[in-house]
Amino acid sequence: MIKIRLDVDYAYPSRLWSFFFTTLNVKTRKNYLKNSKILAKMFNESKEDLMAYWFFTPYTTPDKELLALLNPDKHEVALHVATNPYEELDRLEKATGRKVKYYTVHGTARLLARLMWRRKLWEARVRIPADFPLKSFYDFATLHLDRVCYDHDTEQALKIAHDSIAKGEVLHVHPEWLFQKGTFNHRGPYYEVFKVLLHVDKDLDGTSIWKKSFFKIAKRSEQFEYVHDGTPSEKLLEKLSDRGADIYTFIERKWCCPLPHPPKNWMKTGDNIAILKVPAYEEWLRLVGKKTRNMIRKAEKSGVKTEVAQPTEKLAEGIWKIYNETPIRQGRAFSHYGVRVEDVKSQVAWYGKTDTYISSTIDGQIVGFIQLTHGDQITVLTQILSLQKQWDKAINNALVAKAVQVCAERGEKWLMYGRMGNHPSLDTFKESNNFQKLTLMRYYVPLTRKGYIAIKLRLHIKLKDALPLQLKNALLPALNLVSRTRIRLKKRTR
Repeated sequence: MIKIRLDVDYAYPSRLWSFFFTTLNVKTRKNYLKNSKILAKMFNESKEDLMAYWFFTPYTTPDKELLALLNPDKHEVALHVATNPYEELDRLEKATGRKVKYYTVHGTARLLARLMWRRKLWEARVRIPADFPLKSFYDFATLHLDRVCYDHDTEQALKIAHDSIAKGEVLHVHPEWLFQKGTFNHRGPYYEVFKVLLHVDKDLDGTSIWKKSFFKIAKRSEQFEYVHDGTPSEKLLEKLSDRGADIYTFIERKWCCPLPHPPKNWMKTGDNIAILKVPAYEEWLRLVGKKTRNMIRKAEKSGVKTEVAQPTEKLAEGIWKIYNETPIRQGRAFSHYGVRVEDVKSQVAWYGKTDTYISSTIDGQIVGFIQLTHGDQITVLTQILSLQKQWDKAINNALVAKAVQVCAERGEKWLMYGRMGNHPSLDTFKESNNFQKLTLMRYYVPLTRKGYIAIKLRLHIKLKDALPLQLKNALLPALNLVSRTRIRLKKRTR
């Protein structure tokens, strides 16, 4: 069983607002116990055998919404003593209608915090009477998980948590640190650890939320957006709203999952991808034309050997060398330049579990590679790079040809290669390999009034997507110059 102790010290995700309302001893409905409600929903969704022990203070008494989520099968209400043990116990049992069995004690070393909690200035924590009827929860071996998550990354914290559960220890967290990182108290976000540990929120995989102006947008990464259906359910939209998103945006996967009747309040803008309906390999060779076939032969005659590669350290080191060959690619700053070899090894080991790597070698040395991400009714060409000093050997042509062959052999229906319209020369290369421009829709779903206003004012659209193609092409040289200048200045200041 997974045992979780939650000390609900503060009522709001913002500690500043929690301090303010605790000092005034008032409650507002907006965001009250918001993180606790998210956690309760996660626990209820989980199929794992677990028990959550909720320790409430007088300032964080559960409201009707949270109390409805705390079913006795998975949740137990407990007391986090602030100043008056007997009075607080009586109030908590009356407010919740639950029999309380356990207690912990809220403590603080800061003078101002003692004033806020209405505690005696010399008293870091209240003393519990010897005849107090509740059992101390300190008798149970405990792992302070939010502190572990401050000091370790998600993978390390997960291992520590699994080892702790195997020992029968209780995982101890504070709801206010679910998503944020502390400074003075060294507590860190543990949402990702709980997500994996409890096997929940799979529908949020690959989704991130970022702030734009006065609102927040939720969006899946491209590796998730195109390979898995992103059409939102009511449950998904509720989760995103709970996590502070004002707008959710997703791509209509028109090639396999068209949306015949989207809701009227879903705003949409035009988008596109470069896509190939995968034929038999020999048929593709016939369709691409003589020039492309000659380039593929040229690569073979130049000694380029292209094959599916295993996600080994040798592959990672070859990719790292390609990343660090030059800071400029396609006329602009190259984002992977300067990456550490250890990071590339981790990347290859991670994606190698699900993706296919194809490498091109000359005399055993890696000179180019492709990464293919396989999904639901599509494969996405997520990376294709080769050494610039070997470009005269048509390596990229050989890589694309091998990618088509691999997809055909696997029975893949569609192969995607980014968008059309951002790089004229790259667009020509895609077209020469028989990729076609497919126009589709990007939808924007308002989750809050703030999101609705942002959509109405068209603030959700990126500037580069709002520009006409002719103007975008005219500005491209200037944008590339700015990008190159920025990276050169950055190199000089190192």
